[in-house]
Amino acid sequence: MKWLASVLLFFAASAAHAADSAWVQAAVTGYEARVATAATDCAVLRTDGGDVAMTVRAAADESFPLLCAAPIPAATHTASIAGRPLAIPVANPQRILVLGDTGCRIKGAALQACNDPAHWPFPSLAASAAKLKPDLVVHLGDYLYRESPCPLGVAGCAGSPWGDNWTTWLADFFTPATPLLAAAPIVLVRGNHEDCERAWQGWQRALSAFAVAPACMPHEPVFTLDTGAVRLAVMDDASASETSINKTDLPVYAAEIAGLAKIPAPVWFVHHRPIWAAISGPLGIPAGGNRTLIAAAGDTLIPGTVELQLSGHIHTFESLNFSKGVPPQIVAGNGGDNLHVTPQNLWGTVFQGNSGVTVTDGLSVGGFGFLLMTKAENGWIIDLYDSDGRLTRQCRFLAPAGGKPSRVNCPFG
Repeated sequence: MKWLASVLLFFAASAAHAADSAWVQAAVTGYEARVATAATDCAVLRTDGGDVAMTVRAAADESFPLLCAAPIPAATHTASIAGRPLAIPVANPQRILVLGDTGCRIKGAALQACNDPAHWPFPSLAASAAKLKPDLVVHLGDYLYRESPCPLGVAGCAGSPWGDNWTTWLADFFTPATPLLAAAPIVLVRGNHEDCERAWQGWQRALSAFAVAPACMPHEPVFTLDTGAVRLAVMDDASASETSINKTDLPVYAAEIAGLAKIPAPVWFVHHRPIWAAISGPLGIPAGGNRTLIAAAGDTLIPGTVELQLSGHIHTFESLNFSKGVPPQIVAGNGGDNLHVTPQNLWGTVFQGNSGVTVTDGLSVGGFGFLLMTKAENGWIIDLYDSDGRLTRQCRFLAPAGGKPSRVNCPFG
C-alpha cells in the first residue's frame, strides 16, 4: 500500500526532525519564539533589530527535548532560529484562521486510521490552510489523541507512537502542523486532552502561554491578546465537566467569565469547551451545553464586552445565535479527530441546566475542515474550507451596530 509506506516515512521524518520544531505563539507577555531542540544549549533568535538570547523554558529529560523561548521584540520584521525563518506577528491581523481538535484518536477500541489521509487529514489540512496565508492562527485545543498503543495487525495506525512524549507530540501535532506554524503566529487553547490526566507535560513544556510549573497546573488563568482589531480572551476550561458540575473549579470559572467585563470591547471569548452548543440527542434532537460552565455563567450570563465565542471540542462546525443577549458561538472542532454527527438545524437545541438560553437560529456543517475569518465592514467574512482547501460555504459575522447585537449569518444549503 503506497499510502502506508508514505505515512511510515512521515513517522520516520518526525523522529529525524526532533530538533527542527520552531514556532511563534501568543504568551502572557506577548508573542514568543519557541524551539524544541536536541542540542544541549539554546540557540540565538536573530532579528532585523538584533540578536536575542533564547532561554531555557524546560530542560530535556527522557521524554522531551530541550525547550527554549524568547520574546519577539516590538517592531520586528524578520526573525529566524538557526537559519529557519519564523512567522512574524502582524499588527491588526485581517485574516484569522481557526481550527481545533486536530489529533488522531488511538485509545482502547477507538482506532482512527492515522495512516490514511481520508480518515486523518490533518497533515493535508494544515498544508492547505497555510496556503491561504493567514495573519494569525487560533487552535481551539485538543492536540494529542494517541493515548494507547496501536494493536498488532491494525494497518490503519501501524507504527504510531503513543503517550505524552515528544515523539507522539511530533506525530500528532508538530510535524503535520509545520507549514501552518511557518505561515503565521498561533494562539493556543488548552483542551481537555491536555488536562492533568492526559497530555499535560507536552502542553506545559511546549505550548502553554505561561511559565512551566514543576507539576501539572490543573487550571491556567485567562490571558488576553490585543490583536488591534479585537481582544482575544483565552480561557482554560479543560476541567469543566459537561454532565456534572465541577464544584471545585466552579468559583474560578464564574470569576473568570464575570471578569470578561473588565476587558475593553470588542472581545472574542476563546475557549475549548463551548458553554452552549449541540450534539445529537435522543431521536436526533439537538441537545448539549456544559453544566459546569452554564452554572458559572449564572444569571448574568456573558458580559456585554464579548461579541463572539470561539470553541472546539465538538467535532464539527457549528454556528449558533442565542436569546437573552448571549453572543454568538462558533464551534470549529473538525480539524482531524473522528467527526461527530450533529443535526444540521440547531434551532430548538435542548440545553442542560436552567440558564433559559435558547438557540434563535443555528447551523451545523459536517466534514473535516477549518475556517478563515477575513475582516470586512462591520464584521468578518467567515469562509469554511474542507481538508483539501476547497471553499464549501461562506458565512458572515456581524459586529454589534446601531443597537443590534452581534450575530453570525450562516446560510443553509
